[in-house]
Amino acid sequence: MAHHEFTMPIDEAQARALRIGDTVTLNDTLYGIRDATQIHMFDRGRKTRFDLRGHAVIHTAPNVKKVAQSAAHPAGYAPLCVGTTTSERMERFTRPLMQQYGVRLVIGKGGLREASAAAFAELGGAYLAIIGGTAALETTWVEAIEDVDLDDLHPESLWKFRVKGFGPLLVAMDSHGASLYSRVREAGRAKRAGALRRLGVG
Repeated sequence: MAHHEFTMPIDEAQARALRIGDTVTLNDTLYGIRDATQIHMFDRGRKTRFDLRGHAVIHTAPNVKKVAQSAAHPAGYAPLCVGTTTSERMERFTRPLMQQYGVRLVIGKGGLREASAAAFAELGGAYLAIIGGTAALETTWVEAIEDVDLDDLHPESLWKFRVKGFGPLLVAMDSHGASLYSRVREAGRAKRAGALRRLGVG
Protein backbone atom coordinates (compact mmCIF):
# COMPACT_ATOMS: atom_id res chain seq x y z
CA MET A 1 0.00 0.00 0.00
CA ALA A 2 1.25 3.43 -0.98
CA HIS A 3 0.31 7.05 -0.43
CA HIS A 4 -0.12 9.36 -3.43
CA GLU A 5 0.00 13.15 -3.24
CA PHE A 6 -1.67 14.62 -6.34
CA THR A 7 -1.79 18.18 -7.58
CA MET A 8 -4.79 18.11 -9.87
CA PRO A 9 -5.35 17.39 -12.70
CA ILE A 10 -3.73 13.98 -13.19
CA ASP A 11 -3.22 11.76 -16.22
CA GLU A 12 -4.29 8.19 -16.96
CA ALA A 13 -1.00 6.69 -15.82
CA GLN A 14 -1.33 8.32 -12.41
CA ALA A 15 -4.89 7.04 -12.06
CA ARG A 16 -3.86 3.53 -13.07
CA ALA A 17 -1.03 3.55 -10.53
CA LEU A 18 -3.62 3.51 -7.74
CA ARG A 19 -4.43 0.20 -6.05
CA ILE A 20 -7.12 -0.55 -3.49
CA GLY A 21 -5.79 0.07 -0.02
CA ASP A 22 -3.62 2.98 -1.18
CA THR A 23 -4.34 6.46 0.12
CA VAL A 24 -4.54 9.72 -1.79
CA THR A 25 -4.30 13.38 -0.85
CA LEU A 26 -5.48 15.99 -3.35
CA ASN A 27 -4.31 19.57 -3.85
CA ASP A 28 -5.45 22.48 -6.02
CA THR A 29 -8.79 21.80 -7.73
CA LEU A 30 -11.71 19.56 -6.78
CA TYR A 31 -15.20 19.66 -8.33
CA GLY A 32 -18.40 19.10 -6.36
CA ILE A 33 -21.28 17.37 -8.13
CA ARG A 34 -24.51 15.62 -7.15
CA ASP A 35 -27.69 13.98 -8.49
CA ALA A 36 -29.43 17.02 -9.98
CA THR A 37 -26.19 18.29 -11.52
CA GLN A 38 -25.69 15.07 -13.43
CA ILE A 39 -29.34 14.63 -14.36
CA HIS A 40 -29.20 18.02 -16.04
CA MET A 41 -25.83 17.33 -17.68
CA PHE A 42 -26.59 13.86 -19.01
CA ASP A 43 -30.39 13.56 -19.22
CA ARG A 44 -31.27 17.13 -20.17
CA GLY A 45 -28.32 18.02 -22.36
CA ARG A 46 -26.86 20.89 -20.36
CA LYS A 47 -23.15 21.62 -20.63
CA THR A 48 -20.67 23.05 -18.19
CA ARG A 49 -18.04 25.63 -19.00
CA PHE A 50 -15.61 23.86 -16.66
CA ASP A 51 -12.82 21.67 -18.04
CA LEU A 52 -13.03 18.48 -15.95
CA ARG A 53 -10.32 16.56 -17.80
CA GLY A 54 -8.04 14.74 -15.40
CA HIS A 55 -9.91 15.97 -12.37
CA ALA A 56 -11.68 14.46 -9.37
CA VAL A 57 -15.35 14.98 -8.54
CA ILE A 58 -16.83 14.64 -5.07
CA HIS A 59 -20.46 13.68 -4.50
CA THR A 60 -21.66 16.67 -2.50
CA ALA A 61 -24.24 19.44 -2.22
CA PRO A 62 -22.40 21.73 0.18
CA ASN A 63 -23.85 24.06 2.76
CA VAL A 64 -22.56 27.49 1.74
CA LYS A 65 -23.11 31.12 2.64
CA LYS A 66 -23.60 33.87 0.08
CA VAL A 67 -20.98 36.59 0.65
CA ALA A 68 -19.47 39.51 -1.21
CA GLN A 69 -16.99 38.51 -3.90
CA SER A 70 -13.41 38.96 -2.77
CA ALA A 71 -9.97 37.39 -3.11
CA ALA A 72 -10.95 34.98 -0.32
CA HIS A 73 -14.36 34.25 -1.85
CA PRO A 74 -13.99 34.60 -5.64
CA ALA A 75 -17.33 32.94 -6.40
CA GLY A 76 -19.25 34.92 -3.80
CA TYR A 77 -19.76 31.85 -1.60
CA ALA A 78 -18.11 30.80 1.67
CA PRO A 79 -18.03 27.06 2.45
CA LEU A 80 -19.80 26.22 5.71
CA CYS A 81 -20.00 22.43 5.46
CA VAL A 82 -18.74 20.39 2.51
CA GLY A 83 -20.06 16.93 3.31
CA THR A 84 -20.10 13.83 1.13
CA THR A 85 -23.22 11.95 0.09
CA THR A 86 -23.84 8.30 -0.76
CA SER A 87 -22.56 7.47 -4.23
CA GLU A 88 -24.50 4.39 -5.30
CA ARG A 89 -27.55 6.23 -6.61
CA MET A 90 -25.21 8.07 -9.04
CA GLU A 91 -23.82 4.83 -10.44
CA ARG A 92 -25.10 5.43 -13.97
CA PHE A 93 -23.17 8.70 -14.31
CA THR A 94 -19.64 7.35 -13.76
CA ARG A 95 -19.04 6.28 -17.36
CA PRO A 96 -20.38 9.46 -19.03
CA LEU A 97 -18.39 11.60 -16.58
CA MET A 98 -15.26 9.78 -17.66
CA GLN A 99 -16.06 9.40 -21.37
CA GLN A 100 -17.52 12.82 -22.06
CA TYR A 101 -15.67 14.98 -19.57
CA GLY A 102 -12.45 13.11 -18.84
CA VAL A 103 -12.98 12.76 -15.09
CA ARG A 104 -10.41 10.44 -13.47
CA LEU A 105 -11.40 10.14 -9.81
CA VAL A 106 -14.76 9.90 -8.05
CA ILE A 107 -14.98 10.62 -4.32
CA GLY A 108 -17.90 9.60 -2.15
CA LYS A 109 -19.11 7.22 0.52
CA GLY A 110 -20.64 3.78 0.29
CA GLY A 111 -19.01 2.81 -3.00
CA LEU A 112 -20.16 2.17 -6.56
CA ARG A 113 -21.06 -1.01 -8.44
CA GLU A 114 -20.08 -3.14 -11.40
CA ALA A 115 -20.75 -0.63 -14.17
CA SER A 116 -18.48 1.91 -12.50
CA ALA A 117 -15.81 -0.73 -11.91
CA ALA A 118 -15.89 -1.52 -15.63
CA ALA A 119 -15.57 2.18 -16.50
CA PHE A 120 -12.58 2.59 -14.17
CA ALA A 121 -10.90 -0.43 -15.77
CA GLU A 122 -11.56 0.59 -19.36
CA LEU A 123 -10.96 4.33 -19.08
CA GLY A 124 -8.47 4.60 -16.23
CA GLY A 125 -9.97 5.86 -13.00
CA ALA A 126 -10.62 5.10 -9.35
CA TYR A 127 -13.08 5.58 -6.52
CA LEU A 128 -11.81 7.27 -3.36
CA ALA A 129 -13.79 6.65 -0.20
CA ILE A 130 -14.62 9.01 2.65
CA ILE A 131 -16.04 7.76 5.92
CA GLY A 132 -19.50 9.14 6.69
CA GLY A 133 -19.72 11.81 9.36
CA THR A 134 -16.47 13.59 8.52
CA ALA A 135 -17.95 16.69 6.87
CA ALA A 136 -16.53 19.08 9.47
CA LEU A 137 -13.03 17.73 8.81
CA GLU A 138 -13.48 17.76 5.03
CA THR A 139 -14.48 21.40 5.15
CA THR A 140 -11.14 22.33 6.71
CA TRP A 141 -9.45 20.99 3.58
CA VAL A 142 -11.36 23.45 1.35
CA GLU A 143 -9.52 26.76 1.03
CA ALA A 144 -12.15 28.49 -1.10
CA ILE A 145 -15.01 28.10 -3.56
CA GLU A 146 -13.29 29.38 -6.68
CA ASP A 147 -16.22 29.21 -9.08
CA VAL A 148 -19.67 27.73 -9.59
CA ASP A 149 -21.65 26.65 -12.66
CA LEU A 150 -25.25 25.51 -13.18
CA ASP A 151 -26.06 27.52 -10.08
CA ASP A 152 -29.80 27.52 -10.72
CA LEU A 153 -29.60 23.98 -9.27
CA HIS A 154 -28.26 25.29 -5.96
CA PRO A 155 -27.08 23.63 -3.76
CA GLU A 156 -26.61 20.86 -6.35
CA SER A 157 -24.63 23.25 -8.50
CA LEU A 158 -21.32 22.29 -10.08
CA TRP A 159 -18.79 23.61 -7.59
CA LYS A 160 -15.12 24.36 -8.16
CA PHE A 161 -13.25 24.10 -4.88
CA ARG A 162 -9.65 25.07 -4.17
CA VAL A 163 -8.33 22.42 -1.80
CA LYS A 164 -5.15 21.79 0.15
CA GLY A 165 -4.32 18.49 1.78
CA PHE A 166 -7.70 16.99 0.92
CA GLY A 167 -7.26 13.58 2.47
CA PRO A 168 -5.96 11.03 3.01
CA LEU A 169 -8.70 9.29 1.05
CA LEU A 170 -8.86 5.51 0.69
CA VAL A 171 -8.66 3.92 -2.76
CA ALA A 172 -11.67 1.61 -2.57
CA MET A 173 -12.06 0.77 -6.30
CA ASP A 174 -9.21 0.81 -8.79
CA SER A 175 -8.66 0.43 -12.53
CA HIS A 176 -7.54 -3.18 -12.16
CA GLY A 177 -10.95 -4.58 -11.28
CA ALA A 178 -10.46 -4.60 -7.52
CA SER A 179 -13.14 -3.30 -5.15
CA LEU A 180 -13.16 -3.27 -1.37
CA TYR A 181 -16.97 -3.28 -1.52
CA SER A 182 -17.05 -6.47 -3.60
CA ARG A 183 -14.66 -8.12 -1.16
CA VAL A 184 -16.84 -7.15 1.80
CA ARG A 185 -19.98 -8.44 0.06
CA GLU A 186 -18.28 -11.73 -0.83
CA ALA A 187 -16.95 -12.17 2.70
CA GLY A 188 -20.41 -11.44 4.10
CA ARG A 189 -22.04 -14.01 1.84
CA ALA A 190 -19.45 -16.62 2.83
CA LYS A 191 -19.98 -15.98 6.55
CA ARG A 192 -23.75 -16.14 6.11
CA ALA A 193 -23.49 -19.44 4.25
CA GLY A 194 -21.25 -20.84 6.97
CA ALA A 195 -23.61 -19.75 9.73
CA LEU A 196 -26.57 -21.34 7.96
CA ARG A 197 -24.67 -24.60 7.54
CA ARG A 198 -23.82 -24.70 11.23
CA LEU A 199 -27.52 -24.16 12.03
CA GLY A 200 -28.48 -26.93 9.66
CA VAL A 201 -30.44 -24.59 7.42
CA GLY A 202 -30.46 -25.60 3.76
